[in-house]
Amino acid sequence: MPRRTSLGDAHCAIAQALDVVGDWWTLLIVRDTARGVHRFDELQRELGLSRKVLTERLRLLVDADVLARVPYQDRPPRHEYRLTPRGRALLPVLIALQDWGDTWVLGEGEMTATAPTEASQEARRVHELLGTRVPELQLLADNGELVDPVAPGAPGTAPFTVLYCFPGAYARKDAYPPGWSAIPGAPGCTLESCTYRDRLAEFTAAGAAVRGVSTQRPDEQRAFAAKEGLRFPLLSDADLALTAALRLPTFRAAGMSRLKRLTLVVDADRVVRDVQYPVTDVTASVDAALATVNSLRNQLS
Repeated sequence: MPRRTSLGDAHCAIAQALDVVGDWWTLLIVRDTARGVHRFDELQRELGLSRKVLTERLRLLVDADVLARVPYQDRPPRHEYRLTPRGRALLPVLIALQDWGDTWVLGEGEMTATAPTEASQEARRVHELLGTRVPELQLLADNGELVDPVAPGAPGTAPFTVLYCFPGAYARKDAYPPGWSAIPGAPGCTLESCTYRDRLAEFTAAGAAVRGVSTQRPDEQRAFAAKEGLRFPLLSDADLALTAALRLPTFRAAGMSRLKRLTLVVDADRVVRDVQYPVTDVTASVDAALATVNSLRNQLS
C-alpha cells in the first residue's frame, strides 16, 4: 500500500496512524479478527478479497505489530492471525466508526441508547447475531476476576446464559452523566438489574446463568452491585472486546462509548439462540428472556 505521509506529516499522529490502518480493507481485517475470524481462508471468504490483496494487507498488519501470526498446524504448516495488544487498542476506533455510521449514515444523527424500530438497519445487524457463536474471550467481573461472558453449564442442567447489555448503572444518582434521563433508552438500568435479581431463582431453575454487561469500570459496577444486592456478576467491557466481537450498537455519553440496551440468550456451544433489540420495556424483556430459556430447555427434554 503506498505511504500517505509526507515530511510535513512526520509529527502528526493522525497521519502516521493512517499510514498503518488508512486502507479500508485493513480496518475490516481488524474488525473480522476481533469477531473471531483468524484463518486466511476464513478472512478471504468473509471479505471477498483476492488472495494477493489479502496477503499484502496481512503482511502490513503483522509488520506493524497489529496482528501476530500464530501456528495452529504443523503438517503442513498453517498459521492464523490474532490481534496483538497494539491491535486490540484499535477496537475503540472501530466502535467509534460504527457509532458514527449508526448515528449519521444509518440513523438520523441523534444520540440514542436504542434503535428507532426493529426494522432499522442497526436492529437488523443485531438480529443477524442469531445463530452465530460468541468468540471465546474474558471480561473483568465486578469482583476483579476475569470471566468468560458465556457461563459453563453445570452437569445435569440445560446450560444457557442470559447476557443483558445495558448503558450504565451507578450506586449514586449524582454519578449519572448530565442529561442521562433525556437520552432515549438510557434510563431503566437499575430496574432491569433489580428485576433479574428478584427473578434469579427462576432463571437458575431453568438452567440459565444471568450476566450483565456494560462498558463501565469494574469498581463502578461493584459499587452498584453491592448497593442493589445483585447475586450475579456484572462484566466490564471497558476495552470493548465483546462489543467489537459482536458489533454491538453503542452511543457516546460523557466521553465514552456505552452499550445500547439489548439481551442475548446463548447456549453451551456459545451459539446465540435469541436476540432482543431494541428493548423498550425492561421488565417485559426479563419475562421474554425467561420464557425463551424455558422454551429452549423444553426442546432439550
